[in-house]
Amino acid sequence: MSRGGRHAYGALSVLAAGALVLTGCSKGGSDAGDNKKQDEQNAQRQQASIKFGDAADSTGPAAAVPGAKNGGSMEVLQRDSYAHLDPAQIYVNNEMTVAQLIHRGLTGYKATSDDGKQHEVVGDLATDSGTTTDGGKTWKYTLKDGIKFADGTPITAKDVRQTFERLFAPFINQGPNYIQQWLANTSGTSYRKLLPDGPYKGKHLPDSVLSTPDDKTIVFHFQKPHPDLPYALAMAGYSIVSAKGDTKEKYDKNPVTSGPYKIESFKSGKSMVLVKNPDWDPKTDPLRHQYVDRFNITFNQQYEASTKALLADSGPDRTGISWNNQVDAGNLSDVLRDPKLKSRVVSGYQPYVGQMNINMSKPEMKDIRVRQAIAYALPITPFVRAYGGTDAMEVAGGLISPTVSGYDPSFDPYGKKKKPAGDPAKAHALLKAAGKLNMKLTFGYINTPEGQQYSTAMAAGLKKAGFDVQRQEIPSETFYDQVSKLNNTYDIFHTAWGADWPSASTVLPPLYDGRQIADGAANYSQVNDPHVNSEIDRINTITDPVKSAAEWEKLDKYLLTKVVNEVPTAYYKQTQIAGSDVGGLVYDDVIGGVDPRRLYIK
Repeated sequence: MSRGGRHAYGALSVLAAGALVLTGCSKGGSDAGDNKKQDEQNAQRQQASIKFGDAADSTGPAAAVPGAKNGGSMEVLQRDSYAHLDPAQIYVNNEMTVAQLIHRGLTGYKATSDDGKQHEVVGDLATDSGTTTDGGKTWKYTLKDGIKFADGTPITAKDVRQTFERLFAPFINQGPNYIQQWLANTSGTSYRKLLPDGPYKGKHLPDSVLSTPDDKTIVFHFQKPHPDLPYALAMAGYSIVSAKGDTKEKYDKNPVTSGPYKIESFKSGKSMVLVKNPDWDPKTDPLRHQYVDRFNITFNQQYEASTKALLADSGPDRTGISWNNQVDAGNLSDVLRDPKLKSRVVSGYQPYVGQMNINMSKPEMKDIRVRQAIAYALPITPFVRAYGGTDAMEVAGGLISPTVSGYDPSFDPYGKKKKPAGDPAKAHALLKAAGKLNMKLTFGYINTPEGQQYSTAMAAGLKKAGFDVQRQEIPSETFYDQVSKLNNTYDIFHTAWGADWPSASTVLPPLYDGRQIADGAANYSQVNDPHVNSEIDRINTITDPVKSAAEWEKLDKYLLTKVVNEVPTAYYKQTQIAGSDVGGLVYDDVIGGVDPRRLYIK
């Protein structure tokens, strides 16, 4: 998933093979030494598998938050507006966070501790996390009684069918596609052939694929075992859509919600107001609370502005928070080390890996020496420094996060851990050998203060190697929409990706399967390598998680040494601050930030 402006974590925490090893990049604002032990423990904790809960685990209401009170309005300061509110189009973390409050799915992640560190997958709208008797080829779900949309309409199996059939329609192109591929038993984008127009021309998936024998029952039928279905169903992208209220493309700005909150108003790029949904029944919901009366969300609040406002802690900012903004680079070190702020600050290790994409669709990128020159020349120090130094992230070697099985701390193909400022001399030699000195390179960057800062310094590093770099800004709200277009104008651009559930199978295939090249898809570099494609198919058949992790690790190394379509930049951490009157403040490993479901006003 993508991380808000970066593809993000809508689903959960993941298995990890090795402990996090901190690396000493050039100082970007702080010293990581005193945080090493804590970060190692953080990464190791996320190695644990998340179990599937039964009917008892799936029964609401959610366990009360200690000290919680009802009432009041909470201010929410957000950098990015929401480009998508239709669940099927949600795959970026800021949208995934708000989805925790307004949408519900068949399953979900239930926090089983008050510190956001322990979870289980349970039934959300369904009575349990799912039942299978044949190893994952057939999954049965039964809907709970008393579940409704915010317009008062009961949620039935008809809505579930509509939810999954509409995923095949052409206008749905931004969300996850795991379940569509599993239903169609195919890779890449050819799953659309199963139901090309979705349900909108009267056709439906056959009962042999998806059956809804009555209003309460849904059965998924796969040709191959898919034991990870409960994980996938917990993603925001598979939340349930109203069949009655489905307005196709228009649903993206005005969805019919089902969570504890509904949308009172939404002015894209400016503000959103969430109010309590009276048709939400806490007895049906084991995941969420409805303590706050009203969330007043304001967009275009950059990290520095939101940090300063919350640090000042006056007026409405005393009940203020940001669900996704992190503490800005200038204040991060002081915030983390001020004991007076401890009760108002949360931090955690995220599953995201930053990467500079090299657009393989561009003719000038066909020469591997040009791609290698970009990889060696690119300085990582400016990127780390822009977000607050080693308190905020650390230099990456490979494409697999320290929190994911298959991570190898020693892998560093471009020497970034040793030379985070880059190696312009080596890059210059490669570019000269390719006969491409002074080659034009269009660098698409996210138009935020951090993006402006790191892109300027990164461009300077690339220029030292002999590239003629032209920076081109991209609005933060639509960043992923722009870079996922097939015919975009960018040669290089930076994204970040986190695992969707406990497996590197949710990292490498969505990003690097050449059969998934399409408008809106996550194969941002548009790489289409036959060996990579065949390896994805082969490794996906391995059921032993230890063996599959080792094979994903090998594929990671092949991509970065033989294909060179990406340059890993950093592994992410997150630190957030809230006003002094905000209660229930917890960093949740699954959400990858503040858990909005448990917030209250003191």
